[in-house]
Amino acid sequence: MKLDFTTSKASTVGIEWELNLVDLDTLELTPAAGRLLELVGGGEDQPIRKEYLQCMVEIVSGAHDTIGGAIADIETQFHRLQEAAACMNVGLMASGSHPFSHPAAQKPFSNPRYDIVTDKNQWWGRQMAICGTHVHVGIDSRDKALPITWIFARFYPYLLALSASSPFWDGVDSGYASQRTMMFQQLSTNGLPYRFADWAAFEDYIADLVACKMITNVNELRWDVRPSPRFGTVENRIPDSVPTLRELATQAALTQSLGEYLSRALDEGEAADYLAPWLVRENKWRTCRYGLDATIITPNQNERLLPLRDGLAQLIERLSPFAKNLGCYEELSFATEILARGASYERQRRVFAANADDGLLAVATSLLKETQTNTPDWLEADSPTRVGMGIAKPGQVL
Repeated sequence: MKLDFTTSKASTVGIEWELNLVDLDTLELTPAAGRLLELVGGGEDQPIRKEYLQCMVEIVSGAHDTIGGAIADIETQFHRLQEAAACMNVGLMASGSHPFSHPAAQKPFSNPRYDIVTDKNQWWGRQMAICGTHVHVGIDSRDKALPITWIFARFYPYLLALSASSPFWDGVDSGYASQRTMMFQQLSTNGLPYRFADWAAFEDYIADLVACKMITNVNELRWDVRPSPRFGTVENRIPDSVPTLRELATQAALTQSLGEYLSRALDEGEAADYLAPWLVRENKWRTCRYGLDATIITPNQNERLLPLRDGLAQLIERLSPFAKNLGCYEELSFATEILARGASYERQRRVFAANADDGLLAVATSLLKETQTNTPDWLEADSPTRVGMGIAKPGQVL
């Protein structure tokens, strides 16, 4: 099967940010997407789009040279969406999962593509109340697309741990930093990418899937990282949806800087250190489970096991020169603050522990506040989150 890859300007970036919709009175997920999309003029090719379930929407940026431009694009659409949602008594919550709403109670949109997901996957298909972050990075040569896809998967722990925001699932603490990742990989074409010798081998793979009626086109391949031939990008689909635009910018900066680093290495004929796929898979599981506190496996025979926190600090230092050249050093550097003060899954658990009577409600309140104010709730001693703090309406100040 012939798959044309439309090359892009190297290291351009585009962002997709999925958001939960919640009733502001109950903080439960609410099927408000249809009416909300009407109010903002959303649609399939618009910046604001529907997703699988009626309790979520997606904001999509255009292609940009800088993270700042892409985030400004997202922010403009976010404020449009937020204003319309407030008229419906609906709030926007950016997180990998909702802390207590029942996933199976959420209604999917009905169209042929979504109906297949629901019917084919049965119980698993009815649990997909999850939101992610997708970041596209431009690739200037088709021959780079597959190597960069595979190498991104090796860096999985760093791309996930900073974003992990789904510890709670259906009213309980799952014990995982990213329950969303564990759920999403259950579908048949989801999960880690495979490694191919060249583009022709990838084309044969897609042809095989189509012939076996696993998929009908390449867009139904829902790997954690995948080449996107239509846009000429590699799409990083690893992160959970993150609560704030600052964290979203950090995810985009990490993706863009890593893409630029890998692209330049390939230009210079350098090969990334190889890590066996079964170890890449183990690293994925460890990060889903333990988040930033995972111990990961490296290709370095002299340092096979490395605390993820140490590895992340090293990666940020390694990517900093590339981030400076790309104009996203400030956004990348915010990863250091997240590392020191807490990723979303850590913040959520702190809020839960600080609110013994209404822990899950407090978590939802905190997530709404973070998304609204673009400020992580670090739960510092002088400003603890409490259920009674509420969520500001337009024109109010918390």
